[in-house]
Amino acid sequence: MAAMLPAVERPALRSYLLEAKCEFLRMLRDPAFCIPVTCFPLMFYLLFAVVLNKQHSAATAQYLLATYGAFGVAGAGLFGFGVTIALDRERGFLRLKQVLPTPPGALLLARMAMAMLFAAAISLLMALLAATVAGVVLSPLQWLALLVVNMGGVLPFAAVGLYVGTRVSGSAAPALLNGLYLPMSFLSGLWLPLSMLPPLLAKLAVVWPAYHLGQLALKVVGHDQGQPAWLHLLALAGFTAVFFALAQRRLGAAE
Repeated sequence: MAAMLPAVERPALRSYLLEAKCEFLRMLRDPAFCIPVTCFPLMFYLLFAVVLNKQHSAATAQYLLATYGAFGVAGAGLFGFGVTIALDRERGFLRLKQVLPTPPGALLLARMAMAMLFAAAISLLMALLAATVAGVVLSPLQWLALLVVNMGGVLPFAAVGLYVGTRVSGSAAPALLNGLYLPMSFLSGLWLPLSMLPPLLAKLAVVWPAYHLGQLALKVVGHDQGQPAWLHLLALAGFTAVFFALAQRRLGAAE
């Protein structure tokens, strides 16, 4: 692969890869981020899909595999971008990066890669727990589709987290993101089926990106509400584009 690239492009590619590696290691070494983001979805899944699933319902275990996977992915995107961007902006790290000879967009792409790697880790750990403890049986194509949905589905939440990180301080970001993350997950049907919510709240679920990610994951396991996949993909792409654009505008104004 490296031999096929022009000599001028190889240092730039190496810079992107090193930036992504450093960002991943940075978050992996931060227990305040990596432990809650990876462990909470697994703990909730173990509690509700195994311990409290007295009838050992396969449908329940499959449903919660999809929704708690989406729940974990949303957290990785929101907190992986929101808190770190807010702290880096306060400390002047973003300004420092602007004057360093790094390729354009390297920091943003590195953090996107970091979020996708954490999403992949969450998805694989959830799959391992579901297959070994909850007794979930899916085809290889379904397991792969869940992994792809979760890795791509982290991007809208990364965009939202990035925007929040450009608006608030490092100390305020965790509280604000939690105030968004937990109600959004509940109102999107990631904790309980929407049929168990009041009708008005169930109808308003479509305004949340977590709803659309959850429905895509549920479609893979055959428990979604029957809406077309392109509708959810379009909604997630819209959230991603709008919030990345808003964040870029804020970062540009701060320069």
